[in-house]
Amino acid sequence: MKLGKWLGILVLLVVGIFSRSLGAFVGINIGTGVSNLPPASDVVAILKARQITHVRLYNADSHMLKALSNSGIEVMVGVINEEVLGIGESASAAATWIKKNVAAYLPSTNITAIAVGSEVLSSIPNAAPVLVSALNYLHKALVAANLNFHIKVSTPQSMDIIPRPFPPSTATFNSSWNSTIYRLLQFIKNTNSYYMLNAYPYYGYTKGDGIFPIDYALFRPLPSVKQIVDPNTLFHYTSMLDAMVDATYYSIEAFNFSGIPIVVTETGWPWFGGADEPDATVENAETFIKNLVKRVLNNSGPPSQPSIPINAHIYELFNEDKRPGPVSEENWGILFANGSTVYPLSLSASDRITENSSVVFCVAKPGTDSDKLQDGLNWACGPGQANCTAIQPGKPCYYPDNLENHASYAYNDYYQKMRSVGGTCDFSGTAITSTNDPSKFV
Repeated sequence: MKLGKWLGILVLLVVGIFSRSLGAFVGINIGTGVSNLPPASDVVAILKARQITHVRLYNADSHMLKALSNSGIEVMVGVINEEVLGIGESASAAATWIKKNVAAYLPSTNITAIAVGSEVLSSIPNAAPVLVSALNYLHKALVAANLNFHIKVSTPQSMDIIPRPFPPSTATFNSSWNSTIYRLLQFIKNTNSYYMLNAYPYYGYTKGDGIFPIDYALFRPLPSVKQIVDPNTLFHYTSMLDAMVDATYYSIEAFNFSGIPIVVTETGWPWFGGADEPDATVENAETFIKNLVKRVLNNSGPPSQPSIPINAHIYELFNEDKRPGPVSEENWGILFANGSTVYPLSLSASDRITENSSVVFCVAKPGTDSDKLQDGLNWACGPGQANCTAIQPGKPCYYPDNLENHASYAYNDYYQKMRSVGGTCDFSGTAITSTNDPSKFV
């Protein structure tokens, strides 16, 4: 349901996916439905340049797992939906999967979790009978390899399996899944793992028929007359995400389980949509993501579990132009495939927002003819006397290794030096001004 996965990665920004004492983390998903996908080594270079320290792969792509070797980045790998049935029916298939996709890359690649399927109960319900078996078989294979203390196993589920999430205190899982969910929670509790939740306030708002204000979905403060309150507990909910997480905690509690933490494995907001998707805007997406980061990094939990921080993974790092469905499906990323930002954003706790919107940069115009772009790059690095050292092989801004990225860097170097004496951002129509710093495209 939620947009494809660029190589399937998720960034976790602060430390401690399992240790609450080390604080909350923000992560990000990366789908695979991207045209002109950079090589895995380029992707890792982007992650490092943006100080991304934790990633999640939606699959177990060998190129990515090799590229992540010795990077220091924590990795969550994924069992794709098409593999769930086979693994759930065969302990040997699970053992083979662990050997091929996990053990083969340890310890140089720091794999810390396995996400089994994607919203299995709502997307491939025929696999539900063997879902928990798949988790058990994979866990037993980890135990046999003495890896179970380092690597946790769970399965991401959508909010769709909680049919009435508000008020949170009365929320319960869809009763048709009672048997599977009970066994899932039992597995999570017994293995000291966590519940993986895909929670999208965007959908909660757009499908809510105006019940909730958009400010509530975007983490914006609500006036006193519009406070969202659970009538049973009198808890005040300042954001829809908090309410969704609490609805899941209450649903778990209804099965008499406690002490199971929730990790939000997907959440985000599209920045562009079709004519019937008016809320998919750059402004709303930027507001949601920035406020999400602030909310998560304040290290507190939802009203019912204030001591358990809300750890969340942003959906997603790159726009997926190959995604089918509504226009918005292609536009959830915070970055374009060339590494440039859709809107100014830093995911670092110490350097929250580094781009200054009052500063103007000169970048390559998207969609420009490659020959014209090459001519512009040649001129900038030649007669224009731009310093192009940083975009040479082996230098800090060489990746992503593509013409648009290199031209943007060269154009901006020229423009910043020469605009005070009449230099322009044109380059025969191949350049435009932007508030996004091209030196941070990588």
